Amino acid sequence: MKLLYLIADGMGGWPLDELDGKTTMEAAATPNMDELAKTGMVGRAQTVPEGMAPGSDVANMSLLGFDPAKYHTGRGPIEAAAQGLELDPDDLVWRLNLVTVSKLTIDGFMRDYSSGHVASEISRPVIETLQEKLGNDMFSFHPGVQYRHLLVQHQGALSDEANLDINPPHDITDKPIKLDLRTYSKSPFLWDLLFEAKEILEDRKVNTSRANSIWPWGQGRPLSLPDFRETFGMQGAVISAVDLIKGLGNASAMDVIDVEGATGLLDTNYKGKVQAALDYLTDHDFVFVHLEGPDECGHGGNAKEKVEAISRFDARIVAPLREALAGQDVAWIVTCDHFTPIVERTHTTDAVPFLINGPGCDASGVAAFSEILADETGLKLDRGYELLPFALEKMGLK
Repeated sequence: MKLLYLIADGMGGWPLDELDGKTTMEAAATPNMDELAKTGMVGRAQTVPEGMAPGSDVANMSLLGFDPAKYHTGRGPIEAAAQGLELDPDDLVWRLNLVTVSKLTIDGFMRDYSSGHVASEISRPVIETLQEKLGNDMFSFHPGVQYRHLLVQHQGALSDEANLDINPPHDITDKPIKLDLRTYSKSPFLWDLLFEAKEILEDRKVNTSRANSIWPWGQGRPLSLPDFRETFGMQGAVISAVDLIKGLGNASAMDVIDVEGATGLLDTNYKGKVQAALDYLTDHDFVFVHLEGPDECGHGGNAKEKVEAISRFDARIVAPLREALAGQDVAWIVTCDHFTPIVERTHTTDAVPFLINGPGCDASGVAAFSEILADETGLKLDRGYELLPFALEKMGLK
């Protein structure tokens, strides 16, 4: 049997007046997810443990069956695993955004956590220049994808910086940066780095993007996860545009499939992701297909675009996979990692809706797949990392 695990990042949300009291998930056209829900098992899962921040790092680690409270060290270390960086056990790895702030002062605001979703071909040389001019025995800059990069603080896990609590920039869009600047100021090294980087970013020969500041956050020691195949008895792969998911795959010895044209936005290469999944399942057991689009639209506060992103997930990911695999021995898990409500423009800790469709999964009797209907079934997994084992047990695969 082949198992497809499909993730629409940030798909969950809250009712909106502009959608006549519907959530974006309810307003979207999702006939394929609805059909799988009608004939499958539906419920909610708490992917973010109590006391942990509701990030995609924590939530997707849960979805892959690993307890974040046990294994999570930070956002930066996961993305470092995606890049295969060679790290010392005592290195401190920061996620580094290129951001747009109104001004880098205590009365400034975070205007854009992504600098207009800066293209990789523009951001990479910027990060390379920062490394050339600011890299030293303590800090090194490593380019990633779009606005998502890394800063390694060598031997930093033993320093005071390891305990600094910096807000993810997507959590404070159009909000003051005062508290975070005060936190940065506790480290003379980070404080100097911020303002030295600011001067470099002001040079239009170096930087043609909207970015006017770096933003280190999500720091932690290098990541170590159990082997996915040894844990769950399946050889699996992850397919995603973002380094976060690739890092989780690398760290758990899964196959990581890169798809050309996968952007993490509405214009991503849907066909490429679908074909990559089908090709992999020809000789393997399990594929985890992640779509970033709904989350990005949630952060942007755009209900219309989020509805479109969810509709495209159904029409361009779920539908073609169902059509290609019709009549074959396959099973499905479809869910999101966390909520990204339009009104919040960031992640929340709400339990996410999920559906499981396969042998041994009695139909929950819902009419469609939505947050509210999933809640009404009464099926709730309080530990989100148990969703995958729960599904495997129901389907007789464990």
